[in-house]
Amino acid sequence: MRKPLYRQMRELEDRHWWFLGRRQIVQSILAKLELDAGASILDVGCGTGGNLAMLGQFGEVIGVEYDKEAASFAAERKVARIEQGALPDQMPFDPEQFQLVTLLDVLEHIDEDQESLNALIRLISPGGHLVLTVPAFPVLWGTHDVEHHHKRRYRASQLEDQLKASGFQVQWLSYYNSWMFPVMVLLRMVRKILPARGVGGELMLPPAPVNKLLTKLFASERYWLGRIKVPFGGSLIGVARKP
Repeated sequence: MRKPLYRQMRELEDRHWWFLGRRQIVQSILAKLELDAGASILDVGCGTGGNLAMLGQFGEVIGVEYDKEAASFAAERKVARIEQGALPDQMPFDPEQFQLVTLLDVLEHIDEDQESLNALIRLISPGGHLVLTVPAFPVLWGTHDVEHHHKRRYRASQLEDQLKASGFQVQWLSYYNSWMFPVMVLLRMVRKILPARGVGGELMLPPAPVNKLLTKLFASERYWLGRIKVPFGGSLIGVARKP
């Protein structure tokens, strides 16, 4: 990710509808896992730390982040211990140390995605879980992906195969961010013709009433995710278990 985006994300991730909605969705999913009290949790690629307080409701959280600037923003929140590390082979943790690992819009940034999943399953204790999100549909590739240093966008079948190849049991996997999918498709088509200028164009904070509406709309998907498999959406979300 380009350096100016870290400060922008730190300023927006507590207010922008995308981050707020995703956080509510992940929170709902974690509540259904019925984790042990004080569960050990690792947030991989924690960025500037926007999810750490929410994750702290479910156990003892450690955040790991490669970029020093992002890690410093996360540490400033003072809600979790932050370590510097990177997938797949620079993770300063013991085997089977964590009951839960979260990987929220991180895998798409890594060249060695299969090797990274292989590394993560080694960190999870038997019966523990991986909760992950990634951007979906290669056809949606655009300037936003380039700006955020994405390596790829995923199809559900591709991600499921990779999780299984690493030894995970895929409990469920679905597309999400479905309400906004038609708008996203249209926006990406327009951006290919008229590229946005500047940095972080899609992260602009909309007016407060619009932001509130979009947050509620996006977060409403938590009521059916995990129960039904949605066939389309701008992203993928899933839960995988280590046998």
